[in-house]
Amino acid sequence: MKPFVPQLVYIEPKALEKYPLARELKKKFEDMGLEIRETTSHNQVRDLPGDNELQKYRNAKSTLVIGIRKTLKFDTSKPSAEYAIPLATGCMGHCHYCYLQTTLGSKPYIRTYVNLDEIFAQAQKYMDERAPEITRFEASCTSDIVGIDHLTHSLKRTIEYIGQTELGRLRFTTKYHHVDHLLDAKHNGKTRFRFSVNSKWVIKNFEMATSSLEDRLTAAKKVVEAGYPLGFVVAPLYLHDDWQGGYKELFEIMSETIPADYFSNITFELIQHRFTKPAKKVIEKRYPKSKLEMDEEKRKYKWGRYGIGKYVYQKDEAQELRETIENYIEAYFPEAKVEYFT
Repeated sequence: MKPFVPQLVYIEPKALEKYPLARELKKKFEDMGLEIRETTSHNQVRDLPGDNELQKYRNAKSTLVIGIRKTLKFDTSKPSAEYAIPLATGCMGHCHYCYLQTTLGSKPYIRTYVNLDEIFAQAQKYMDERAPEITRFEASCTSDIVGIDHLTHSLKRTIEYIGQTELGRLRFTTKYHHVDHLLDAKHNGKTRFRFSVNSKWVIKNFEMATSSLEDRLTAAKKVVEAGYPLGFVVAPLYLHDDWQGGYKELFEIMSETIPADYFSNITFELIQHRFTKPAKKVIEKRYPKSKLEMDEEKRKYKWGRYGIGKYVYQKDEAQELRETIENYIEAYFPEAKVEYFT
């Protein structure tokens, strides 16, 4: 799979006035021959090409907006970290189950923020407030940041910023294998590089426009050999035909690809498939032929943040999922740590 290149780029004029990174990116995209337009704010991006909503949605997924992160209050990011550090919003992938389907609303274009020094200053405030405790920052709550970083290098700068702090730690998850530019970053062991993985059936049917499992794992091998702590997010755990065999195959391939010398410092995060009513509506509209099972009658309702409940698997199904996957981890990665199942 080739690295992402936007079809259309928007730039906020204020970003060009104040931030060198915006000017660097403008020149880069001009040299690449991309169409560049101005927008006063990402909220004013209205004239995306397309004859209908579905076409506009797909074109938005290949549109990049270069702007300023105005809200510097970081969201919380439990259970993986204390705070979400806002480097970008939106994703070029077409994962049918993704929660960004609803959180990004009708404007799913990709935004990258150029006021990194202000974002880092805010991160430092949070670290100071929590001292002497470690403060973990999650960089992929609202985007797959690795998927665009070969263009922006915002993530690389963040890795190196956190690397020189005493109490900061960085985490992010990706489905992309374009990691070569990150291998020489001065991370000082303070960034955990995580890959989202799944059975081949789930990747084939629900994770369009993402890297293959083999490419992700090859990238994971590069990353761990570059000294990064490594993690895997197995998500969403999904009950499909022969799911036990599909997930066993996943762990077999993982254990064969990652050198055994690094097994003791690997973490796993396990997340069962869930959906909300608003997400179901959006997913059925955007991916009408999806095989994604979202039958509310088969699920258990679980209260979520902001009063929006989620439909998860029934208790016995979730327990079987958890036990099966944890048994595979014990068999193939006995020294690894399971951070949580949710």
